[in-house]
Amino acid sequence: MRRWIFAAAWPLALAGRADAQPSPQPSASPEVTVLKAARLFDGTKDSLVANGVVVVEGGRIKAVGSGLAAPAGATVIDLGDATLLPGIIDAHVHLTGESSDDWYKGAVESLRRGVPEQAIRSTEYAQRTLMAGVTTVRNVGASDFVDVGLRNAINAGVVPGPRMLIAGNSLGARGGHCDETGFPYLLFGRETGLAQGIAAGADGFRDAVRFAIKYGADVIKVCATGGVLSLGDAVDTPQLAQAEMDALVDEAHRLGHKTAAHAHGATGAKVAIRAGIDSIEHGSFLDDEAVRMMKEKGTYLVPTAMAVDYTARRPRNYPPEIAAKAKAAGDSHTAALKRAVGAGVKIAFGTDSAVSPHGRNAEEFGLLVQYGGLSPAAALRTVAASAVLLGIEKDAGTLEPGKQADVIAVPGDVLADVRATEKVLFVMKGGKVYRNDRAR
Repeated sequence: MRRWIFAAAWPLALAGRADAQPSPQPSASPEVTVLKAARLFDGTKDSLVANGVVVVEGGRIKAVGSGLAAPAGATVIDLGDATLLPGIIDAHVHLTGESSDDWYKGAVESLRRGVPEQAIRSTEYAQRTLMAGVTTVRNVGASDFVDVGLRNAINAGVVPGPRMLIAGNSLGARGGHCDETGFPYLLFGRETGLAQGIAAGADGFRDAVRFAIKYGADVIKVCATGGVLSLGDAVDTPQLAQAEMDALVDEAHRLGHKTAAHAHGATGAKVAIRAGIDSIEHGSFLDDEAVRMMKEKGTYLVPTAMAVDYTARRPRNYPPEIAAKAKAAGDSHTAALKRAVGAGVKIAFGTDSAVSPHGRNAEEFGLLVQYGGLSPAAALRTVAASAVLLGIEKDAGTLEPGKQADVIAVPGDVLADVRATEKVLFVMKGGKVYRNDRAR
């Protein structure tokens, strides 16, 4: 069949090779858009620029500064009493699902949704996230490679959403946080295996990395410890042997991919840090030694304060074993975060959205200030740190000439009230305007 298709296509291809060549058409000049606001936070320093202007040409930033003149013929968007900011980069999301305040209800509903419905719902989560000012995400775990399809559909312009770096299935040990635990044997069919990210032994985890990359993963995510929302494991228990983690990280890095470790407990986090993991996610029980190791190795912490806030501090109907783990993580997380911040560990922005509703990502900034002790400017600059963590700092994370035109705006002075980020009124991604609440 394939040979027939190629053969049938030849006459069409040859038909375009006529002797008479079409005359060259003049190339259109790239569209120029000028964004103006009373203030600008470019993400490179801790201060605001008055009378902020961003000049966008061909989807990239041409110039940034104060009171810049608009080029002739440019489209000018004046947002008035607002602050221009870099598009948010969320380094920890799960765009293919969303939890419920009632765990029992949510669990039953999720079992009734097939992969096609899950994929369709993910497009709405992606759009909601983009409208909240998040222009890039790292999706660190999804079943059935739904995140691959979502990423590809967004890149093709089929559905609106943030740029996605995706992990596919999170990798983990049998019976651990990344496995399906807490249910009777064979309730869901045969035991999970490589296709679900479950592996054993150093060679097994090397193969799991290759499997994930084969099917489209940009980043490798591993569950180094137990978790809060899983039924059958302790939240702080390490789940991979050192040789397994060493092999996983080495294989991912050898193939040019970064790594992230879900790790609440300090012991499991240290296993990942020793192996050279690029980031620790959550870090609820990090101790002084773990923090020192992270500082020495340059390991990032993605604290996901929103996940802690939604599981431990807000009323939710959880099974007793999950409620107990949520409380334990919540009681410890603030001290661990302050310990990391005080030691100078690099903090990247990440929310674990799906635990919290999608589209509320900016709440993380206020929590970093409230519980982590960061200044508003330092909290905002975790976006630039996320760009470096994801390896996209040449294209995103700050408002600088040459970078992709990912620009958002929020009302008022964002350094006076960092929670203004929760009221996004303008979103531009790659030079295209997706939201402008002040358009006439």
